[in-house]
Parts: sequence; C-alpha cells; structure tokens
Amino acid sequence: MFGMIPFVKAAGRGLGKIFGGKDAKEKLEKEVKSYDLDTTGIDMDVADDGTITIKGEAVSQEMKEKIILAVGNVEGVGGVKDEAGTKMAGRASRFHTVESGDTLSAISKTYYGTWKLYPEIFEANKPMLSDPDKIYPGQVLRIPDLKTASA
Repeated sequence: MFGMIPFVKAAGRGLGKIFGGKDAKEKLEKEVKSYDLDTTGIDMDVADDGTITIKGEAVSQEMKEKIILAVGNVEGVGGVKDEAGTKMAGRASRFHTVESGDTLSAISKTYYGTWKLYPEIFEANKPMLSDPDKIYPGQVLRIPDLKTASA
C-alpha cells in the first residue's frame, strides 16, 4: 500500500503539542505502544510539518495498517508516508475518513452493500476503537477487503 495516507490534522487524539520538539517521535511511539501493537521491525521518522514516515518491515499487513492508524489519528498529524514492507503477506485494506453523521453501519453499507458487516469494520480497527458508537469526524478507519470479511 506504499504511498501517502492523508489524515485530518485538526482531528484525532490530542497528545499536547507534539511537533516542533525533540520528543515528538517518543510521544508517537508511546501512543502506538498504548494499543499493544507489535512494532517489531518498524521505525518512524517524524517531520515538523506533521508528516510521519513509517519504514522497515512490519510483522503483517494488518499490523502495519494499525500502526499507521495509531500514529495518523493523532491531532497534528497530516499524513503518514508508508514506506514499510511486511514479513507476512495480506490484503491491503482501504481507508475511510469519517464524516459528520457517519456510523459504522452506514460505512459498512457504503463499502459492502449491507449494514450488517459493521462488526468487521469495528474488529479491524481494534484496539484503537473500543466502542462501535465512538467514531468521530476526521478519524481514519481501516476497511477490510470484503473477501477477508465474513458474511
């Protein structure tokens, strides 16, 4: 999925002023670790403009995507540049930026043609999502490929 994944700078989990200081990378690494994500083989570069570059080789496609979301959904991050590979192949997910009025059911209907698969989206975004009703405008979510979702 190499490339730039855009995020809404004004949305996301607030960690205080993280850019413009030496500890931005440390704060973002702490954020990722708070979700108990496996960062083995992954390194990140943090630019003062709010762009994060993810490099290295993640343990899986899913883990790489979750790391991207964990750092991208932080207030002040405007994009994550994906330059990382994966040790274990997997289907790349699509990303969806939540808009005002969105629900996981509505997002499921958009991508899968039925609202009934919203639990697949919820599961794909754990542990960053703790409740399917707690999404917010500007948040970016993983949308797993329908072939990997159970009907």
